[in-house]
Amino acid sequence: PLPKYMELNPASIGLVQMVLSTIILVINRDFFIKGFKGAVHLAPNMDTLVAMGSGISYLWSIVILVQLWLTDRMGDTMAAIHMLHGLYFESAAMIVTLITVGKMLESMSKGKTTDALRGMMKLAPETATILFGPKEKEKTVPVEKLEVGTIFIVRPGERIPVDGVIVEGETSVDESALSGESLPVDKNTGDEISAGTINLQGFIKVRASRVGEDTSLAKIIQLMSEASATKAPAQRLADKVASVFVPAVIALAVIVVAIWMMLGQDFDFAISRGIAVLVISCPCALGLATPVAIMVGSGVGARNGILFKTASALELIGKADVIALDKTGTITTGTPVITDVIVAKSSSEEELFEIAGALEGRSEHPLAKAITARTKNTNIRIADFATVTGQGLRALVTEGGNAVLIAGGKIDFIRECIDKSVAVSSLSNDELKAVKESLNEAVYAAEELGAQGKSPMFFSKGARYLGMIAVADPIKEDSRSAIRALKEMGRKVVMISGDKQSTAEYIASLVGVDSVVAEVMPNEKDAVIRGLQKDGLVAMVGDGINDAPALITADIGVAIGAGTDIAIDAADVVLMNNKLSDVCAAVRLGKKTLRIVKQNLFWAFIYNILLIPLAAGLYATSLGGWNVSPALAAAAMSISSFTVCMNALRLNGVNIHE
Repeated sequence: PLPKYMELNPASIGLVQMVLSTIILVINRDFFIKGFKGAVHLAPNMDTLVAMGSGISYLWSIVILVQLWLTDRMGDTMAAIHMLHGLYFESAAMIVTLITVGKMLESMSKGKTTDALRGMMKLAPETATILFGPKEKEKTVPVEKLEVGTIFIVRPGERIPVDGVIVEGETSVDESALSGESLPVDKNTGDEISAGTINLQGFIKVRASRVGEDTSLAKIIQLMSEASATKAPAQRLADKVASVFVPAVIALAVIVVAIWMMLGQDFDFAISRGIAVLVISCPCALGLATPVAIMVGSGVGARNGILFKTASALELIGKADVIALDKTGTITTGTPVITDVIVAKSSSEEELFEIAGALEGRSEHPLAKAITARTKNTNIRIADFATVTGQGLRALVTEGGNAVLIAGGKIDFIRECIDKSVAVSSLSNDELKAVKESLNEAVYAAEELGAQGKSPMFFSKGARYLGMIAVADPIKEDSRSAIRALKEMGRKVVMISGDKQSTAEYIASLVGVDSVVAEVMPNEKDAVIRGLQKDGLVAMVGDGINDAPALITADIGVAIGAGTDIAIDAADVVLMNNKLSDVCAAVRLGKKTLRIVKQNLFWAFIYNILLIPLAAGLYATSLGGWNVSPALAAAAMSISSFTVCMNALRLNGVNIHE
């Protein structure tokens, strides 16, 4: 409430409203600057629409305020108080404030792309350890000083500074930062390694092959930067309408004034009709149609663990024609688990896991965690434990007073260990034949499991083959149903994977995607997305660092919430619950929100079609002399805004999971 001495002074009340709205309009002056420029260049846009609605409301309110002051000075205070209802300074302020809040939220979200780029840049270490001189002394230098051909070393646990070729040593490398695949890759002398990946086990010497902007990591960063710069925001439907609506309304208001003047009416009557047309055409309903629906839709998404960073993301997700899914961490869990256990006839599952647990319990290999998670604490004491990089593990156990070699790893490594044990054993020919048959059967089974994307590990004890344990990245529980639901909604579902073709096709057959693109390198994913965009709007769903360029390149990037911070920063939509079924929910919510937006725009136009003729005075001499003053026009304008808001609120009752 205003102070007591102002309650009966309508001019003071109106003046306070004018001062407050003026402050808001000055703060939001960009609308008027850009809107005016758009009009001057004959390209009216949403800013022109907002500037016109807010500006006309403000200017007409000043006219009414002057009339109110004159009326009050003439002694008719009650009439002046009644004229306060004809002021709509608050409408002028409300339009620009609401639109500004929406733009602010979008502006904040755009900074996430920069955060994603910074995160990618942090993957490469700032220094490297090089070897120099005839005695190969070590020296730490900034990574920028590395040149092609320089020999550098990488110890276990360190990130690789630049792309290179291993010249000495063997190891396993975690390439998940670039490839997205959770399983480590064995590397031997002559193999290539990439900047940003992690050396897990062995000590290696590497010759730099690509440095600076030529590394794989640098190219991914460049792709992200370029995609971010070229990706245009979705053009709002209201912007398209504004190019026709704004000049049409202004022209109509001028025509109305001219016609009434030609018909002999005085200027006050004619200008009142023209202003009534502008006021009743005020784009409150049109301006609110999209942002109110978007705000309500975003709130519904947030309550269901679906975060939309921008208004265009919510608009576009419902229009997506193609849903591209990364495999690891999106369709699958991203955490290897035991899938198959094949025990040899000469052993038992208990003995197999006892030996496997004793060996893998000493290993830091990611696959070892899947086995140790299942094996219980073993009482077996081992000695001389050794890791043969890229091959497997071996150790000695005491049995009957003798040292027995136990081993786990690749089939060729197990054959070698068994052969060593056979040489010092007294096995009969039949026993030797049985061992060979077991190994041959294991190879055949391993080939079948390998085609299914599983990684088999073999184990032996002395001259006996114990069995095989296969580990794989399992499919998420809701992947099949989510993909089926997307296809039922008419979306084309594509799986993108870095796996070999046979493995990817096997996974694709299990989950039912429409097509699969396999053996895709990280810097190729964005090119795949560009190819898919020929079929329509593309939504890319991923969780890894390697997915970031594709997430930015796609029309809508969707990040699984349990993924990396870089993927989440690069995406337009974040699924906090880490469920693929939420992609379906996001699409449904986008469709329903877009429908509400279109309904709001429809009602906004119906309102204009019906009431503009009334405001223009078309019925002033007919139908009982119907006429609309600017004050009544403002009231009608408010009703249209109320209708649009209430229609948008219907989204709160929508079940997006059905």
